[in-house]
Amino acid sequence: MHAPRFLADHFLIAVPAMDDPNFARGLTLLCQHDEAGAMGLLVNRVSDYCLGDVLRQMKIETDDAALAAQPVLIGGPVQPERGFVLHDDGRDWVSTLRINDRLAVTTSRDILEAMARGEGPEHALVALGYAGWTAGQLEAELAENVWLTVPADRDILFSLPLERRWQAAAERLGVDLGRLADYSGRA
Repeated sequence: MHAPRFLADHFLIAVPAMDDPNFARGLTLLCQHDEAGAMGLLVNRVSDYCLGDVLRQMKIETDDAALAAQPVLIGGPVQPERGFVLHDDGRDWVSTLRINDRLAVTTSRDILEAMARGEGPEHALVALGYAGWTAGQLEAELAENVWLTVPADRDILFSLPLERRWQAAAERLGVDLGRLADYSGRA
């Protein structure tokens, strides 16, 4: 069996030795990966905002207190002012990128309006910013062994608490991150 050439719909699991503070102990869902580069969303970092803050800023009203209290994630260091909704809804909104037949990421206002009315996706994560790699950059990082990869898992995304996601993704590979060295070097 050979590794897939492109890793959209896979998790990038930061190894304990990852020294970039944007990704240390991070779990990133790759939404797109091709010859031009890669784009993903961190799915285990909470921001200082809740969804109610975002909706108020966008002048979208909701009566759903649980929705308004939902934490907003830090999706990555690129364009932290831009919002992304990762969801399992089959509908295509005004601006939707299909990751696979079950997952998509939407950046348009219409999905937030539907969520505020109680008509949105059953499962959704809202993130500010994204992680991006230029052509060949992610491949170089993978060659340096700063990431583990595993196919994405909807249960990890939508059912597990944020603080469990990083280790749970590694466990899908049979890896206990607590047993890996938190430093790196070259022989």
